[in-house]
Amino acid sequence: MTARAALLVCPGRGSYDRSSLGGLAGRSPAAQAIIDACDAWRADHGRPTVSALDAAPSFRSKEHVAGENASLLTFAAALADLAELDQDRYEIVGVAGNSMGFYTALAASEALPLEAAIRLVDTMGVWQEGNVVGGQLLYPLSDGIGPPDPERLALVEREVVACGAAWSIRLGSYAVLGGDEAACAAIAAALPPITRGERTFPVRLPLHSAFHTPWMAPTRDRAVVALADLPFQAPAVPLIDGRGQVWRPRWADPVALRDYTLDAQVVAPYDFTTSIRTALRHTGAEVVIVLGPGNSLGAPLASVLVTEGWRGLRSREAFDAAQASDDPVLLSFGVSQQRRRLVAG
Repeated sequence: MTARAALLVCPGRGSYDRSSLGGLAGRSPAAQAIIDACDAWRADHGRPTVSALDAAPSFRSKEHVAGENASLLTFAAALADLAELDQDRYEIVGVAGNSMGFYTALAASEALPLEAAIRLVDTMGVWQEGNVVGGQLLYPLSDGIGPPDPERLALVEREVVACGAAWSIRLGSYAVLGGDEAACAAIAAALPPITRGERTFPVRLPLHSAFHTPWMAPTRDRAVVALADLPFQAPAVPLIDGRGQVWRPRWADPVALRDYTLDAQVVAPYDFTTSIRTALRHTGAEVVIVLGPGNSLGAPLASVLVTEGWRGLRSREAFDAAQASDDPVLLSFGVSQQRRRLVAG
């Protein structure tokens, strides 16, 4: 059996949710080794281990959503999934991530050794403790899967400027906007409410700073000093960043990769849409695989695939038909029936 070429996508820290609780238990030996490494780092620094947090009797937002815990929880869950991927069925030909997921992608692509990536993720997460700066809001740019509605996108662009806010993440058919408290309040009031099910947008993301905006400059300044010695190296497979730049095996400059990770990635908008579009065009992937926890990237990725017309998909109906076939285009560890296709054994 020939392995399918796969683009691997790593989720951001907000993906560890109520449904993720208990997901680190009973994992394979390879996955457990990664969890143990995360636990050892946390224990050495006097913080609750990811295993203890994951084994809590109930999900508590103040504990599980807070950056000082959620960051490494998400990282551990994602890399545990990667350790269980059936390498005989899927060959990773590129790695991308969303927001903090880029840090996970550094480890998944071997641009950082595991221990160094753990230090990066947990350090940046712990700096959020008692230090949430401004916030982020989520707002849909379309009413379904596909490209953003031009009029709605133009409205968002105008209000971002008028309210003194900033783009944080371009997330497929969603906008993630950031700012200080005044900017967040202004843009939340300016954007027309959109109700989908039980959620009315714009939605304020809980316990999130204004990531990927100029408000994170103090964190950037701290990171470029405290984490300058991280042992970056060229990745083992193409790594696609939040601008759509491809860092290639053997040729990538480790110093430039370090500088992007600790500087531009922290204070400049993260263009997940461009990152995935570039990856689809340059890696030769046949399938997109999303690591857990959760499946928060399902809709944004579907929108990018349809907008790109990847593998001939140009509508929600075509995407749904492909997903229902024996040859799905998007597989997520966070969806139980899809997980069974991904895990070895």
